[in-house]
Amino acid sequence: MRRCRIVSAAFLFFVSACTDKGIPTPTPGPPPPPRPTLSPTYRPSGHMAAGDAFVQLFEWPWPDVAAECENVLGPAGVHAVQISPPEEHSIVPSHDWSERYQPVSYSVMRSRSGTGPEFTDMVNRCNAVGVGIILDAVVNHMTNYPSPGVGSNGTHYSKYDYPGLYAQSDFHSPCAVTNYQDAANVQDCELLSLPDLNTGLASVRQKIADYLLDLARARVAGFRIDAAKHIQQVELDDILKRVNTTRAAEGGPLPYFFLEVIGGSGEALSPHDYFGEGYSSGGAADITEFTFTGVGNKFRNVNGEHISQLSQFSAATWGLIPSDKAVVFLENHDTQHNCGLGYRDGNVFRLANVWMLAQPYGYPSVLSSYVFNCPSENSLGPPSDANGWTLPVTCASSLETATAGQWVCEHRDPSILKMVSFRHVVAGADINHWWDNGANAIAFSRGDKGFVAINNETTALDTTIVTGMAAGTYVDLIAGTSVQIDSGKAVHLTLAARSAIAIDTATRQ
Repeated sequence: MRRCRIVSAAFLFFVSACTDKGIPTPTPGPPPPPRPTLSPTYRPSGHMAAGDAFVQLFEWPWPDVAAECENVLGPAGVHAVQISPPEEHSIVPSHDWSERYQPVSYSVMRSRSGTGPEFTDMVNRCNAVGVGIILDAVVNHMTNYPSPGVGSNGTHYSKYDYPGLYAQSDFHSPCAVTNYQDAANVQDCELLSLPDLNTGLASVRQKIADYLLDLARARVAGFRIDAAKHIQQVELDDILKRVNTTRAAEGGPLPYFFLEVIGGSGEALSPHDYFGEGYSSGGAADITEFTFTGVGNKFRNVNGEHISQLSQFSAATWGLIPSDKAVVFLENHDTQHNCGLGYRDGNVFRLANVWMLAQPYGYPSVLSSYVFNCPSENSLGPPSDANGWTLPVTCASSLETATAGQWVCEHRDPSILKMVSFRHVVAGADINHWWDNGANAIAFSRGDKGFVAINNETTALDTTIVTGMAAGTYVDLIAGTSVQIDSGKAVHLTLAARSAIAIDTATRQ
């Protein structure tokens, strides 16, 4: 399923991979000429195997990200934090969240998340406590509104003219993305009027690479490539190659990449077309797996679905990309606007996150966002002052009490944060001793390293389950209570409605 970024009611423009639903299919004509393809050979990034997890602090100011690394993320063992695009962006009168996805220049000296010195301080402070910075890199396009305009760092620009960076000759000839069955149309035309950079030009690829290199030299750990599906895959690989080979020659670490590539049935391009990004230059690039968000329907019991059906969850049965290639999430900054599973679901949302972090598939990301009414406020930007500059983060005390003007801070919830260490402890262990009640209660072990039980029923659960764990007394990571495994490796569970327990070998007393 595709997601769109809707910027405002008054100015309908989009800044990410969007749906082709509602776009008329053109009359079939002669087949398009063949386009360059990329070998699908890849090397795993290693994040799935290591049991890593990261948090997306969507729209957070740089000083608050730095403090969160030091006080919350680092101590919890979170591997990395994804931040919003740091480059200079357009300023939309309504200050919609998506103005961050409309670049004006590649300067990081002023965005609504903060200044250049604040950015540098954030990177250094997060690195110091073992939390890498993954930034959202918007390199497929520039901005289309307002035009002409003045960016967040004072740069005057128009749609096809960005002084000192790009001129009209650096963009593809204007045409609209209308046909997802045509790769050329998807990759060489404008995604709903956003000026599409011509990455077929070596000079354009070098400017993008230089932007990423400057950030890698500043100790940024990695990049999410926004709208990667709209960049020709061989041309994108060349950009990554320029970055990787330069960093290798400089003796620096190669940055981590993950790509926003949304699959769609019958489309000309799929995630598989981007598997080999960065491989020839010694790097690795994971890919977003949007199908994973369907897990939310199991927990919300949409159309009669239930979590016992997750006994059949696998890459093969769900048609997912390989586990060692996938970045997964229950929601991200785009999909949260579809009004599906989210913080408003309270304990159901907590339990879904427990499951995501307990099971082994993919490299999971937890979205941390701010309050908005869905769908009536889908374009709403973060808490800001009258001029659109983001205010310091003030977290709600709980998911249930989050109100307008607050940040939800979903990642701080114990049901989510405490599961990060669990995922590390059980890394590499399989799922075994699966149990379910045929409806909304499940339990499973991860080898002999960890055990999780989830009761998504509206009534309490009282049962005895055999686990893979050694006999002994353990501490539940979520509630902090004792859990006894008997000599037969069984546990007697008394779980309240919509609650969970998680134990691992590190919590054994």
